[in-house]
Amino acid sequence: MMKTLKYLSLLPLAVIGSLYVSTPALATPILGSDLASFTILGASTVTNVPTSTIVGNVGVWSSGGANAITGFNSSPGVGVSDLQVTGGSVYAGGALAQSAQGQLTTARNNLASLGMGTTLAADLSGLTLAPGVYTVAAGTTNLSGALTLDGGGNANAAWVFQMPSTLITSPNSVVNVINTGSGAGVYWNVGSSATIDVNTAFLGNILALSSITFNTSASDLCGRALADTGAVTLDQNNLSGVCMDTLADSKGLSGGLDVTSMIGEPDVVDFLPFVQVGGSDEEGTVPVPGTLMLLGLGLAGLGASRRRQK
Repeated sequence: MMKTLKYLSLLPLAVIGSLYVSTPALATPILGSDLASFTILGASTVTNVPTSTIVGNVGVWSSGGANAITGFNSSPGVGVSDLQVTGGSVYAGGALAQSAQGQLTTARNNLASLGMGTTLAADLSGLTLAPGVYTVAAGTTNLSGALTLDGGGNANAAWVFQMPSTLITSPNSVVNVINTGSGAGVYWNVGSSATIDVNTAFLGNILALSSITFNTSASDLCGRALADTGAVTLDQNNLSGVCMDTLADSKGLSGGLDVTSMIGEPDVVDFLPFVQVGGSDEEGTVPVPGTLMLLGLGLAGLGASRRRQK
């Protein structure tokens, strides 16, 4: 954000005003609507050992056309029902799954554009983290116990975990999300594969470049398993794109971030309004709400004032 402002300061006022006041801008959620409809999405196969419980769509789409699904009812190219799936259907290929895969690649790139943020050690166990962007080192495990994500009372709190390599949890590990609301978002942007081990109680959206494996009885109680190029493997798991309790309206923890698009300009990923902490607006910390929009309006007003003085 601060780098963007630095470059903008070199432009004439009229140019900046036109970019951020006159140019139409469209803000959309970071997970596209087709992608957000899937709780499970694979790119090569989806394999399930029954009985799993899935809330939301299950699907696969691969450019090679195999679109293989085992352990769920499926029919090529169309959505079908399955007793293990509520609030959605099973898609073995088809236009919806293909569109969702394209939106997944875009979402992963947009998350990567947020940068490294704060660098953490491999094991997140025992930490309590405020909203922000975090890069997590690779290790034999990234969660051996409990991780707490504390929104500090902000209903739109968002956490982005940049995982350059793998995401691995240990058996019986837990992710907790507290003090936030229906606009919250949790994103795990995984550079290769994710493995959620037995009896893990996980939260958040896993967007993996390669494969995602949920071992026996592991759960993602509020989030998604979305594989960009590989398989999703399930073994008697409980995954839900619909949350419960205080997060019931959070759309599977897919809030907290918007993608702002303007004609002829790169997309910009913005955190939804945060309560500013400690006066900080640096990259990787809680950003000042609407910085670019406020800048454009302020500069446009300054230009108008100068014209009136002539």
